[in-house]
Amino acid sequence: MTLPVIQLTDAAAARMRDLLRSHNKESVGIRIGIEPSGCSGNSYTLAFADQKGPHDEVIEQHGITVYVDPQAMLFLMGTEMDYVEESLGSRFVFNNPNEKGRCGCGESFRL
Repeated sequence: MTLPVIQLTDAAAARMRDLLRSHNKESVGIRIGIEPSGCSGNSYTLAFADQKGPHDEVIEQHGITVYVDPQAMLFLMGTEMDYVEESLGSRFVFNNPNEKGRCGCGESFRL
């Protein structure tokens, strides 16, 4: 059995469900990618997916459909995506074994 590119925790899936329900436009799921950004070089991207891209990796977990940008697949292999709520805010957290480092603020990472 091969593992999916990314694993969602129950908390991440629940938050995605809430976001999809409150989105004004019907979407087929959430798209995850990586883009050049920040002081460490890369940032994770999340967006509502209106349709499947021609080369997207499709992952269905906990009743959520996730579309992984094909350019991000190799960099996301083995990643766990969680959602945490803290006293000063809430956010999605990526536990990615491929990261080589993070910036001080935690918003960007190096591969």
